[in-house]
Amino acid sequence: MNLTQLFDLSLINRRDEPALEWGGSTFTFGEVERRSNRTANALRARGFVKGDRLAVHLANRIELIDLFLACVKLGVIFVPINILYREREIAHITGDAEPRATITEADLPITSGDDRRPEVDLDGDTPAAIIYTSGTTGASKGAVLTHNNFAANALNLITCWQVTERDRFLLVLPLFHIHALGNGLHCWLISGCRMRLLERFDHHTALDELRDFRPTLFFGVPTVYVRLLDTPPGDARDVGASMRLFVSGSAPLPAHVFERFRELFGHTILERYGMTETFMTISNPYAGERRAGTVGFPLPGVSIRIDDGELLVKSPTLFAGYWRRPAALDDGWFRTGDLASLSGDGYITLLGRKSDLIISGGFNIYPREIEDFLLEQPGVAEAAVVGEADTVRGEVPVAYIVGDCDSAALADACRAALASFKVPRRFVRVESIPRTALGKVQKHLLRES
Repeated sequence: MNLTQLFDLSLINRRDEPALEWGGSTFTFGEVERRSNRTANALRARGFVKGDRLAVHLANRIELIDLFLACVKLGVIFVPINILYREREIAHITGDAEPRATITEADLPITSGDDRRPEVDLDGDTPAAIIYTSGTTGASKGAVLTHNNFAANALNLITCWQVTERDRFLLVLPLFHIHALGNGLHCWLISGCRMRLLERFDHHTALDELRDFRPTLFFGVPTVYVRLLDTPPGDARDVGASMRLFVSGSAPLPAHVFERFRELFGHTILERYGMTETFMTISNPYAGERRAGTVGFPLPGVSIRIDDGELLVKSPTLFAGYWRRPAALDDGWFRTGDLASLSGDGYITLLGRKSDLIISGGFNIYPREIEDFLLEQPGVAEAAVVGEADTVRGEVPVAYIVGDCDSAALADACRAALASFKVPRRFVRVESIPRTALGKVQKHLLRES
């Protein structure tokens, strides 16, 4: 079975039901179907055939959905590009993927008068997208994701998070990322729920959107939830009254944000874990304890093991490999590069990237432990800890801090709460910490600076 057949649960079976709100207009599933057919026929008229790549450099908009669905129907491989990327980064992706064309806002609209669905022979192993990794450790690589990968991921989430046609889903995350594209768009299309799409999350208008649309389902990243903590208590409770589920991912959710959000909105955020290469693999339970600081349990069909501290994953959602690069799997297992621990009752806690591990005088230091502690201190808005070369100890931790705080006070607090070798050697005040569009800290840029 391919993705189009799954999407038909909504595009065909719910053709007259409201599907998508965008730009003040509401579109039925039937209209979404016809729009994407017209786009598919326009692409075919431009010479696109199964296996070609189409790069798309667009902010969230309905035409981006048209283009993705058109690619799925044609067997064309969709290559989304981070809207924040500039010429050098875009050139890397287009040079690697070699798309037949790259679509930007200047190329819209792309359409045809023919709204009949094109007939193309596809199966579950057909590549649907190449999504380039965020490049937190260097040049990004293209993860080849198949129809089966997208389907297995969405069906897991729909089942485990109880997404149904009765949900009202507010999508504010960028569709160039696996979080919104692989989770959000696919849960919407397969479940048949009603979705409002925004160009981006804007903390100035977020409350108005939440109160107007009254969503039951919301996917966010930690920076979004931090922004929502500014919501007045009465408004937060009002929003929470109609909400069913808040989900967080793409970066670690600080425990104090988790607790404060629960107090304010009356909801316990469900934190989960995934990667571009693996889709979603681990999730706190929908029914059960959602434990702060953990990402929960492996999702159905997912196997995990921890080898020398590193998390390894085997799953039906695992990507087909990196585009034009050597095989990335080890006997079916993918090395995530993330360090993790397993509690006695099965909850998985992420400890940071393996590449971020600091070894100081023979002791292992996990930066996230120090970062979580620093974020609890007054005046600290953001914190990132990296290793710095040291002639005696090999490496020592250095903390980069955003906020109004005193370095001496932070050092005293660390000495009182942490082992001596974990205390940052220096505290560096910075205006901002470099992050990807989804909030992951780019520590290699801190090291370079």
